[in-house]
Formats: sequence, C-alpha cells, structure tokens
Amino acid sequence: MNGTEKRQQPLLLLVDDTPENLDILRGILGSDYRLRIATSGPLALKVIERQQPDLILLDVMMPGMDGHEVCRILKSDPDTAPIPVIFVTAMAESEDEELGLRLGAVDYLTKPVQPAVVRARVATHLALADQQRSCRRMVEERTRELEASQRAAVYMLGEAGHFNDTDTGVHIWRMAAYSAALARALHWPVERASLLELAAPMHDTGKIGIPDAILKAPRKLTPEEWQVMRSHSEIGHRILSQSSTPLFTLAAEIALCHHEKWDGSGYPRGLTGREIPESARIVGIADVFDALTMDRPYKEPWPLDRAFGMIEEEAGRHFDPDMVATFLEIRPRIEKIRLEWEERERTAATPSPLATAAEAAR
Repeated sequence: MNGTEKRQQPLLLLVDDTPENLDILRGILGSDYRLRIATSGPLALKVIERQQPDLILLDVMMPGMDGHEVCRILKSDPDTAPIPVIFVTAMAESEDEELGLRLGAVDYLTKPVQPAVVRARVATHLALADQQRSCRRMVEERTRELEASQRAAVYMLGEAGHFNDTDTGVHIWRMAAYSAALARALHWPVERASLLELAAPMHDTGKIGIPDAILKAPRKLTPEEWQVMRSHSEIGHRILSQSSTPLFTLAAEIALCHHEKWDGSGYPRGLTGREIPESARIVGIADVFDALTMDRPYKEPWPLDRAFGMIEEEAGRHFDPDMVATFLEIRPRIEKIRLEWEERERTAATPSPLATAAEAAR
C-alpha cells in the first residue's frame, strides 16, 4: 500500500481511557483505516476540532466527561453532528443502548468486541455516511431554491408594510440583523436565529391596512386615529397567519406582539413579562434601538450612547431586563452591524437586503 492510498483512507477516531482497549481496536482497524487516538472526552473534542474524522468509536464509561456527554456536544454542533458515532462499551443493558442511540449514535458495540463485527459495522456506517452526504447535498441545493423564494416573499411583505414610509430605508433589514445577533447571544439555535432574521422584517406588514390619512398624518394622532393605528399588529397577524410554515408562524407571532411591553402597558393584548413571546421581546428591542439611531425628517439620529442608555432605562418597563443586559453586552457587535449597513448604503444606490441581511448578523 503506497502513501497516496494511505492518505485516501477514511479517518477514524478511537476514544477510550484504557490503553489495552485502544490496542485491540488499533489491531482490528489499523490496516484498513487511518487512526487517531484519544484517551479522554476533552482530548477527543480537541482532536475533532483540529481534524474531523469520518467516524468515531467512542467508549461510554470514562472518568470526567463520559462518552454520552461527548456525543451530546458533537450532536449539538452543526459542524460535527453528521459524524457517525459508534459506542463501544461494556455496558450491555438495553436501556444503555437506547440512551446511546437517542443521543445520536448510529450503533452500539459491546466489549469484548469481535473483530469481524467491528470491521463490518465500521464499513457499513462509513458507506451510509457517504450516502447521507450525497443526500444532504441534494437537499441543500433544493433548500437554497426554497430559501430564495422565501426571501423574495419576505422582501415583498417587508416592503409592503413600509410602502408609504419613504424614510424607512433599510431599517427593517438592519433591525432584523440586530434581532438575529441578540437571539444568538441568548443561545438560540443557529437555525432558529436565522429564521427570526427572516421573520423580523415582516413585523409591520399590517400597516398596509392603515389609511394613508392616519399613516402619513403630519401631526399628533387623535385617540380614535391612534386606535386605528394600533390595529396594524392584529392586521399583520391575520395576514401572516394565512401560512402555517415555521417562518410565517414566527412572523405572525412577532407582528402581533412586538408592541407589547414588559410591564403590561403595551398593545394589543396588554401582555406582561414572559407572557410576551421571546421572539417579540427580541424584535421589540432591536426595532426601538434602530428607530432611535436612524435619521428621519422629523428628528436627528440619537447618538449611540443616548440610544443604548434609553434601552437600559426601559429595562423592566418596556423591555425584558435580562434581554437588555445581553443587548448591552453585545454592543460591539451591534455597532459593527450598524457600520456594515451604513457602508452598504454609501456604496450602493439600492442595498440588496435579500443577499446581505443574513451576512450582516453573522
């Protein structure tokens, strides 16, 4: 076997705190595969961070971080979740095997291992993983096509909500980037934070149902007119609820609740505290912050210190105090997003929110 063939072999990671067990697996698999060795859970994670293996054979009973915890960590990260994990353990109870499979392992081998069984299982799961990679590529291609359609719908509905507001500019896209950044800082899963970023621009869709005489009134609204204006939340919810997809379900929730306030003084339902959906609490902070810092004909943009100070002052009244604390912690990221959008506005006559909104929040 020459060096080129050796480099092309699949890479396996063997994880066990007992050297004798590693020696047995090395003897069974060493002639057919490239091998990496780790004698603990933390060391295994470091090895994977440097170079991802094609498959992992993982002991369960290890001191400190056991195999179950290693598997949990791997399966919670989009980058490592696809790596097949085979538990190799002396734990032979059916509930132990069930737990391992529930955590995301693809198979379960009981010690003492049988060489022929180990070789067969490894070969089978490598082949299955290769097929799954091909399937994922096909699914990802189709997903990109569907996402392009979704983004087009988001763009149209976002623009519709601000059709009569000629001064909004890229507000809805910038505040969506702020919303996604805050969601990630609050440890939302990557996929759901991205979904929030797409849903947030549709928060004012219901304004298309508000008469121009009220929407564009160059004066303070009367109590009756203000009541009509407030109805845009429920109008937007009715429009967006026509679709039951996760994106539009989330958008409908935000449209209905983004004017609710932590202390119950908001509208349309007067919800308090955690009765307000988390998505709407996030978008509420991002929306107000961006409105304060943008230039409008009737006001100068607030300096950043003043805008951040106002958000802080409203913690516990308008906004979720825990979210406000996190928003203040990520101030450097928020300022970076703002500068990125300013640069886009300077360098392009018409910024392309569909292509850049997601990028801005990363």
